[in-house]
Amino acid sequence: MHTLPSVEDQFRISFGSCNNHLEPNYLWDDLVQTEAKAFIWGGDIIYADTDDVSKIEQYYNELSSIEAYAELAAKMPISGTWDDHDYGLNDGGSEFSIKAQSKEALFSFLNVPADDPSRNREGVYRKQTLTQGNYTVDILHLDTRYFRSALTEGTGGKRYQPNPYGQGTILGDAQWQWLEQNITGSNSDLIVINSSIQLLSAEHAFEKWNNMPHERDRLIELIDSSAIPVVVISGDRHISEFSVLPRSETRSYPLLDFTSSGLTHAYRGFSGEPNPLRVNSVVSVVSFGILDIDFRNRGIKGYIVGDQLQVLESVQLEF
Repeated sequence: MHTLPSVEDQFRISFGSCNNHLEPNYLWDDLVQTEAKAFIWGGDIIYADTDDVSKIEQYYNELSSIEAYAELAAKMPISGTWDDHDYGLNDGGSEFSIKAQSKEALFSFLNVPADDPSRNREGVYRKQTLTQGNYTVDILHLDTRYFRSALTEGTGGKRYQPNPYGQGTILGDAQWQWLEQNITGSNSDLIVINSSIQLLSAEHAFEKWNNMPHERDRLIELIDSSAIPVVVISGDRHISEFSVLPRSETRSYPLLDFTSSGLTHAYRGFSGEPNPLRVNSVVSVVSFGILDIDFRNRGIKGYIVGDQLQVLESVQLEF
C-alpha cells in the first residue's frame, strides 16, 4: 500500500458519494491535499430521506458549515448530481412529490449560477467544462432520479430485477436528447459522465442501469459512437470498484466505470457479488476517487483513496 502520488503533468479530478454529514468524515482533510482541480459529488451528498424540503435545506446548510468541508469548497470548484437519499426518497424516481423543490435545494447548495441553462428545465442534469492549458474536459452530470420510471421488484431475496426489455426510462426523453447532443457535439478532449448509479456492473440486485437493460444498451451504444473518449464515474453502492468494458469495433479504448462509494457509508461486511467486468479488488471501507488524466500520453489512472491518502486500489488505462 502506498500514498497518493503528487500531480505531475496530469489533470486531477476528485470525486465521491454517500456522505452522512451527521457522522464523522475523516476524508475532507485528505481531499484538500489531493491537488485536484475539482471535486465532484456522485450523489447521496446528505442522507435526508424526507419530503420536507426545509429538512433537506437544513442538512445542506449543516454540511456547508463543517469547517473541513468549507476548506475544500474554498480550495476548488465543487459540482455534482444527486442520488436517492439527497433527492429525498429512498430508491425514488419520478413519483417523488417535492422533486422540484429538492432540485432548488441542491442547486443552492452547489451554487449553480442563476443563468445556467439547467436552472430553466426540469431535473438537475447539466454540463461543466474544466480546462488545463489547451485541453478541456466536459463533465456531464446525469440525473437518474427526476424522470426515472418504476423499477421491478426482485424475487428470491433480490431487491430488484431488470424490467422487461424496452419498458421504462432512467433519463427521460429531454435528458436523452441533451446527452446525445453533448456527446456527439463535443469538442473536448475527454468526456466524463457522472452517473449516480453503476453503468457496467449489471448482475447485482440493487439499483443500476441494467434494471432497465435497454437504457443501459442505449448509453453504451451512444458512448461507442462518440468521437471523444468517455469515462464514467458512479457511486451509490457503499463499495468502490473499477469496471471495464473491453474495446469494441467502434470504441478504440476500454470503457471505465469508476465507482467511488462512500465517504462515510461503507459496506464493511461486503462478502462478494458477481461482476465479470470488475478489474482488481472491491474496496469496502470509506474512500474517495481520483482520476488522473494524462492528455499528452492519452492515459488515465484511477485511484481509490482512503484515510491519510492511502491508495487502496488503482487502475491504469489508455484512451
